[in-house]
Amino acid sequence: MKLSDIASRLNCVLEGDGNLEIKGVIGLDEAENGQLTFLSNPKYTSKLAITKASAVIVGKDFSSPTHLALLRHTNPYLTFARAIELFYSPPNPVNEIHPKAVVSPLAKLGKNVCIGANSVIGDNVELGDNIVIYPNVTIYPNAKIGENTIIHSNCVVREYVEIGAHCTLQNGVIVGADGFGYAKKDDGSWYKIVQSGIVVLESDVEIGANSTIDRATIGETRIKQGAKLDNLVMVGHASVVGENTLLCGQVGLAGSSKIGRNVTLAGQVGVAGHLTIGDNVIATAQTGIPNSVEAGQIISGYPAIENRSWLKSSAIFNRLPDLQKTLRELQRRVAEIEKLFKKD
Repeated sequence: MKLSDIASRLNCVLEGDGNLEIKGVIGLDEAENGQLTFLSNPKYTSKLAITKASAVIVGKDFSSPTHLALLRHTNPYLTFARAIELFYSPPNPVNEIHPKAVVSPLAKLGKNVCIGANSVIGDNVELGDNIVIYPNVTIYPNAKIGENTIIHSNCVVREYVEIGAHCTLQNGVIVGADGFGYAKKDDGSWYKIVQSGIVVLESDVEIGANSTIDRATIGETRIKQGAKLDNLVMVGHASVVGENTLLCGQVGLAGSSKIGRNVTLAGQVGVAGHLTIGDNVIATAQTGIPNSVEAGQIISGYPAIENRSWLKSSAIFNRLPDLQKTLRELQRRVAEIEKLFKKD
């Protein structure tokens, strides 16, 4: 594809040879001649001098000298993401219900529904138009799934779960398994509490591979519009995840967590139960959150504190042995001075 055509399709300003033939899109380090790369973080500008790429997507304000042809855009990273789509064609599922799929006669199917081999669709399930269900998926009775949703192999959607339009469940996702609820009996054993609630995924939600979203004991667990959950994320029963929030790999939310909109919980963040995390909060990797967090904060560490304080504390931590040695020396000197005063 000619670079000029790419620029036109991505709404970029072209600087350089528009007749260059581009055969793919890749990162700065791996790029070869005939490939398009991108630069969104200025700290990697020096790599432009050594990359073998033929052209680079940059911001509108990029001003460093370079031998590469440029595609300028206000959002170079988003443009890079869109550029990938020009060169990658995902496999198209066969628009059919496979003969080895088991579909209840009581299920309601929309138009152009694709169901793969060995998938099971239960009684009273409602599937909207243009849904793709890959092989080995199980949809329990009374679940509802909106149009243009894609469910990859080995997913399970439990009873009464509601999934909106344009959602994606990656491989191995379980939506609506029982929440972790038990009451202790007089003899010390545990009595299982019936998990009678549901899970609701609003539209444009994506759930990463092998993630689990538990149904509520009563009421609902809700993932709101545009939220994105990474692989191996655990959402406890009766939790709420706000609009456009990101839960990165191995995040865990205990039951009844309330996560605001536009929140980012980086990898391995843990949230204790019954807490509220305000809008636009960012928790850095491996943060443990034992208390509610007000909107707009950046937090780190365990127990979670303001990020700048955590960075300072982390720097001091490495110096603790020397500081302890200094403190002991000072204590020794103070003790010697006190002895002198007592003698006088």
